[in-house]
Amino acid sequence: MVGAGLAGLTAATGLAARGIEVTVLEARDRVGGRTRGIEVAPGRQIDAGAAYLGDRHTELLATMAQLDLKTTPTTMSGASRFALGGADATRDGRFPPLNAVALGDLFELLDELTAAVRPEAPWLTPDAERLDTTTVAEWAGEQLTHPDARLFLPLFLGEMMAADPAELSVLHMAFYLRSGGGLRYLNAFEGGAQQDRIAGGAHLVCERLAERLGPRVRLGEPVEAVHQDADGVTVRSAQGVYRADVAVVALPPLLADALEQRPAPPVRRAGGRTARGCAVKVNLVYPEPVWRGHGLSGWSVNSEGPLLSTVDDSPAEGGVGVLTGFVTGAEAHRFAALDPARQRAAAVGQAARLFPMLPEPIGFHVTDWVNEPYSRGCYAALFGPGDWLRLGPALTAPHGRVHWAGTETSTEYFGLMEGAIRSGHRVVEEVLAGPPNGPAAPPPVTAGRQP
Repeated sequence: MVGAGLAGLTAATGLAARGIEVTVLEARDRVGGRTRGIEVAPGRQIDAGAAYLGDRHTELLATMAQLDLKTTPTTMSGASRFALGGADATRDGRFPPLNAVALGDLFELLDELTAAVRPEAPWLTPDAERLDTTTVAEWAGEQLTHPDARLFLPLFLGEMMAADPAELSVLHMAFYLRSGGGLRYLNAFEGGAQQDRIAGGAHLVCERLAERLGPRVRLGEPVEAVHQDADGVTVRSAQGVYRADVAVVALPPLLADALEQRPAPPVRRAGGRTARGCAVKVNLVYPEPVWRGHGLSGWSVNSEGPLLSTVDDSPAEGGVGVLTGFVTGAEAHRFAALDPARQRAAAVGQAARLFPMLPEPIGFHVTDWVNEPYSRGCYAALFGPGDWLRLGPALTAPHGRVHWAGTETSTEYFGLMEGAIRSGHRVVEEVLAGPPNGPAAPPPVTAGRQP
């Protein structure tokens, strides 16, 4: 197993539970992939990576139940703050102070695109070639006439997909929204995909899955090559060589393509215009969530960065207040290029303008997913022009003895924790089924160190 994120560990524990010998190789010094916990007070951790879930995320919820993990509601009580090019505004609810007709027209256009896409096979969507060769920025230039709609679309896609409209195709945008349950479900807190967090942090899912595998999870072993022959697979890491019957690669597409593979797959995992998810997460820690005492939820939407949106991520147990800022799209690249002192000054200064009652933060954490070498982006890879037509039909097809996992291989909840777990379950069934023309259930091994 290559990769100890949600997909890799779900597949590994599923195979191990069926009596199959597994070894998981992870490049980082931790498990979790694009989930990550940060301690903000003694015994209090918050999410620096993937965080939110809703009631439709049934496989994630089932996994949490097995691991004795609970949810905690995302706090949204109070008014929202907006800084959208004019005077700052405070409003009840989350609807921005922009032209309601223009935004309604925008969401109608997005609904039409989303309804037309075939989520199980986006490349077979009617008019797929045009949709897949047109960027969202080009589409917006043609379809959106009101300046408020043009202003809001990049902010919406930044929140939903960590995307720059110039980098992804219209087909991928429509697929992502449909795959995740529709744009209204994805955008909603109460009753939606952002309704809850995992108590104690999402990283606990991977940590508890890894505990079940014990020493079979090897950290600090970046895999460099996967070679196949008639008898099995050889996996070479920076620390050793492993021989296996089957290999499962649970890496984002850009990282999977960086592996030396022999023979090479007939179709690459990423295309020439596949982009990294553009997300930098900023966690500002305060002695308490002081905004609540002023009738504010901590939620904000802003047309200028670095923090294009903020949310209250304070631990449910109390102790501190945490305001999480999302730096997404093109702004993520600009912010990531700043030195730490300038990052802090920009983020703290903007938070203080949005919430003037804030004291100086007692903690400040930046998680740069854009430049993280073993993720290469977050929330997920962004499929650019032509990617679905070229890559889609081979998205989940095994390459001989090599199987693919990861949220980017799931046509259900692509880019979300739920998608990662579903991809792990799919791989378990593939491996147990055996090769198409071989025995029904061979005794596959996902790793075994050579003597």
